[in-house]
Amino acid sequence: MGGKAILFVVVGFGIIFALMGLKFGSVSTGSVQNFVQYYSSTKAHNIAVSGANLAANAIFLDSTWTTGYNNLSFDGGTINVSVQILDPVRNIRQITSTASYNGNSSVVKVVLQPSQFSKFGYYSVKENGIYFVTGDTIWGPLHTQDYLYVSGRPVFNGKVTTLKGIKKYNRNDKPIFNGGYQQGVSLTIPPTSISTLETNANNGGHTFTNHDTVYLTFVNDSVRYKFAYNGTPTTSLTSTLAPNGTIFAENAVLRIQGTVQGQVTVGASGSYGDGNIYLDGNIVYKTDPTVNPNSTDLLGIVAQNNVYVAQNAANTSGINIDAAIFAQNGGFGAQNYSTWYTNDGTGNPAYIHLLGGITQNSRLAVGSFGGWYGMTGFYKDYRYDNRFMSVAPPNYPNTGGFEIVSWYE
Repeated sequence: MGGKAILFVVVGFGIIFALMGLKFGSVSTGSVQNFVQYYSSTKAHNIAVSGANLAANAIFLDSTWTTGYNNLSFDGGTINVSVQILDPVRNIRQITSTASYNGNSSVVKVVLQPSQFSKFGYYSVKENGIYFVTGDTIWGPLHTQDYLYVSGRPVFNGKVTTLKGIKKYNRNDKPIFNGGYQQGVSLTIPPTSISTLETNANNGGHTFTNHDTVYLTFVNDSVRYKFAYNGTPTTSLTSTLAPNGTIFAENAVLRIQGTVQGQVTVGASGSYGDGNIYLDGNIVYKTDPTVNPNSTDLLGIVAQNNVYVAQNAANTSGINIDAAIFAQNGGFGAQNYSTWYTNDGTGNPAYIHLLGGITQNSRLAVGSFGGWYGMTGFYKDYRYDNRFMSVAPPNYPNTGGFEIVSWYE
């Protein structure tokens, strides 16, 4: 190859390497720019998430907090947070956290709703030394402010939380916690639960006053009510009687039964025998959610004192209950359980078939087995209504806190 050809080759390679150098430099510069952009956008996002968490914690500490943050400096960026009440009736609110960092912005939106006691399959303040035993299977979240008393191998399929811990009948007892267990959690019943429900009944619902006893029989989308056992009932559409779904008996005994279509909460207040609710027969949904999960029928039963399965002929062979039950000062039990001989038709005690959950101050008994009277009262067949993890009957008592129902980034 001649000198001129070699010169062309050298010059050609020089041009190629120069172009490649420029290209590599451009790629390197672009990579740095992309990295800086990615870092800045990620940082802005993380700051926005932090702002949402700060606001959620503020609401956890003070459920009335709506102040938000204005140009809050955080980790080299700024946060602006607003709290908007989307639904004043149900107290649903939205946190909007907007963060800025190095010219990049990010928005996080969080929707919260009040945490209702209906989410519990079982809740109690006092266990009264009553044990969960081998053969017991408990569905749904469970919490007690007391010790959890266990004997043998009861099965808990939801998350279990206690304030005081676990008391075993024998040290070899091994309860099964399929949903996890946590000790040292405190969750009290607000003393205003009943008065809040009555206020809601007075504002858009219906309150019965000046009656010793109120009888309610639900007939699908209607309700029949009377004020004496032999009284003449009045029938009304439930939605007409109580547009917001809340029916309340002030300083009275409430007795209920029937088939519920729609969403309703019934409550009773009072003392010295009042403020109790008696279940005079089956109280069930028109559309069974175990058959049709899309059922929208919901029932809350809320008593200032106790909720009892009434001792009568209708309940002697058992009772079906579809509801979230709440007893602020008392508990859920069976009337005269220790001397009442129920019969399921085969000579055995009848069952309480409950679909829903129980929240009570003091755990009550529904049956007595092996004692002086033999087998009395009821066996328990309690099943959690999984819909209560995300929905609740109208104006059902809440825990005073909030739960996150959606998180948008």
